[in-house]
Parts: sequence; C-alpha cells; structure tokens
Amino acid sequence: MSDLSLIAQDELWMIHALTLADKAEGMGEVPVGAVIVLDNQIIGEGYNRSIIDNDPCGHAEIMAIQSAAQNIDNYRILDATIYVTLEPCAMCAGAIVHARIKRAVFGASDHKTGCAGSILNLLQHDKLNHQVEVLRGVKAEECSSKISAFFKGRRAQIKALKQANKAAQEE
Repeated sequence: MSDLSLIAQDELWMIHALTLADKAEGMGEVPVGAVIVLDNQIIGEGYNRSIIDNDPCGHAEIMAIQSAAQNIDNYRILDATIYVTLEPCAMCAGAIVHARIKRAVFGASDHKTGCAGSILNLLQHDKLNHQVEVLRGVKAEECSSKISAFFKGRRAQIKALKQANKAAQEE
C-alpha cells in the first residue's frame, strides 16, 4: 500500500471514530470514539461510556478492544490498527499493548493524561514486551475541537447552575 493511500485510509477511519465520538457526546459522555480495523474491515468499535455505565474503565478504546476480541474470538488483536480521537491514557495504552495491536492512530493529543507520547509513551516503551507503531495528529483539529467544545459547554453549564443557585438563595 502506498503512503498516500495509507494516509487516506487513516483519515477515513478517523472520520468514523469521530462519528462514534458524537454518539458518546449525545449521551452526555466525553466525546471520544475508537474503531479497530483489520484488513480494511471494522472488527471492533466503541465510544466513551464511563458516566452512563458508572465504569471508570468505560473508555472508547477499552470498548473497542473488547468488541474486537469478541468478534475475532481471540484476546490478541494482531496486525490491527486502532483509531481513536483522543490520545490514549495509561489504562488504554496498556490495554492496546496487551492486545498486541500493531498500530495506534490518534487525533488530539492529551497533555494531561496522554500515554502515547504526551506525558509518557507506554505504547513504545522499550521495557514492555510489545511496542505499537504510533501515528499522531490524524484529523487533529477536528478531534481537538470536539473535545474543547464539549468541555467549554460543560463549564458554561456549571457556571449557569451556580448562578441560578446563587439567585435562588438571594430570594
């Protein structure tokens, strides 16, 4: 596969991950989506469900890895690529390594919890028994804008609630 067609393919799958992020946002979740592809076919996908499921492990990557493992009937997801809209955290990076996923492609960097190069690079740590190929910044602007808009909206909701509570107390 030529580099140009791989870039186009990576962008196409990231667009799909963004549609999954929209599903998360529609449920009040942080808008993160993930899709796992093997031989140009979706074998697993997921989106954040931590809040709705009361599950701290309910991240998009974990959902996608569990789905893919079930679909291929194997806990090793060899030769696959995971596309995720936000850089994986430590938990998700660890799961990606343990699943033996070949490539991780992500959109937005996470400078607070990102473990694919921002604060740590667990995906390529030389002491681990598997290293993952990493491609950063695919559709970065779209992915970053989605996350930023979500948190901006959430901060505005909190501010409005505080103002309403204050006004109610003054009456």
